[in-house]
Amino acid sequence: MEGKPKILIVDDEPLNLDYLEQELEDRPVEIITAANGQSALEAVAAQLPEMIFLDIMMPVMDGFEVLRRLKANLQWKDIPVVIISAATDMASVVKGIELGAEDFLPKPFNPVILHARLNSGLEKKRLRDIEKSYLRSLERELEIGREIQAGFLPKTIPQPSGWEIEACFHPAREVAGDFYDVFELDDAHLVLLLGDVTDKGVGAALFMSLYSSLLRVLITMDLPAYSVAAFSPLSPETRIRQAVNQVNHYITSVHESSMLATLFVGVLDHTSGELCYINAGHDHPYLLRSGSIHAQLTPTSPLVGAIEDLDYTARGITLQPGDRLVIYSDGITDALDPEGQMYSKERWQDLLCQPVLLDNLHAEYLAEKVLEFAAGAPQYDDISLLVLTRK
Repeated sequence: MEGKPKILIVDDEPLNLDYLEQELEDRPVEIITAANGQSALEAVAAQLPEMIFLDIMMPVMDGFEVLRRLKANLQWKDIPVVIISAATDMASVVKGIELGAEDFLPKPFNPVILHARLNSGLEKKRLRDIEKSYLRSLERELEIGREIQAGFLPKTIPQPSGWEIEACFHPAREVAGDFYDVFELDDAHLVLLLGDVTDKGVGAALFMSLYSSLLRVLITMDLPAYSVAAFSPLSPETRIRQAVNQVNHYITSVHESSMLATLFVGVLDHTSGELCYINAGHDHPYLLRSGSIHAQLTPTSPLVGAIEDLDYTARGITLQPGDRLVIYSDGITDALDPEGQMYSKERWQDLLCQPVLLDNLHAEYLAEKVLEFAAGAPQYDDISLLVLTRK
């Protein structure tokens, strides 16, 4: 609070205003006065006082309406208000406090009580200002975290000839536990990756960054899992198995944490359509063919970070021309509407099989349909999508 704190006194009786001004003239405060509720709101808008003494019964606008408008305004709602009322009018005192007043100052005025109310109100305002400043700094830190985390997601997605690959990401909070990546290995292969750390908030975001970075580095390094064998080119299956094995080994042996992750990682040969993948406890991606669900890519192994030195298993499929592969996180099926009803796998499957989507299935469209179901309800979990189409 810079300079003297401003104190607004609102009363339609000039004698009351004079008395309160004289009583407070030796205090290091700046006194502002108003004779009715409308003038009081104008004074608040112009000078933003640190505290208000507010009479209830006034012409033009009474104190109750002033309180309602103060508490409805985001900039004014934290200004402490002490209502002025006759000591016998407890009904008005109770109503004023229910509307948001901090306390009341009884008439006739008692100087000791007046100064006590002033001290208490200014201290509450000081503490609220400190709290708001702290919350603003936290919001800025979260915004920085969000910007840093966004750097772990691909800025552009490779588009091999004959393929279309789309991604969509809607975090539930400022920072997220979901992650995805799409990157090229060589002229014929690219990696598809989508994971979900099994928690929310800052902790999940930190582990999201760890999982994402480790997987990208290890997938692109031709190193055996736990040996010093000579360098050799790796097949897609060996490459992703070694990478996931190493990440799992690191998480379980180094981090004493419950930040596990479900994961889908695959290497696509975009010349042949062959996809070698590991599904580590993740929701089943759907292979769509001719407008229906042709296959579900069920888990090949448990989630990552749960069992030390687990050897992860890979499988393979071949995408034919016209096929689509939809990889998603459980923020879709777990989305809630305002009544708490879950979107569910059944609704998700029905959406994917709608005839209107045969030639127009896009990741952002699918996410929007899920958010329409939520109808403005708070987003329960991160929503991530990868849609891979072979033309």
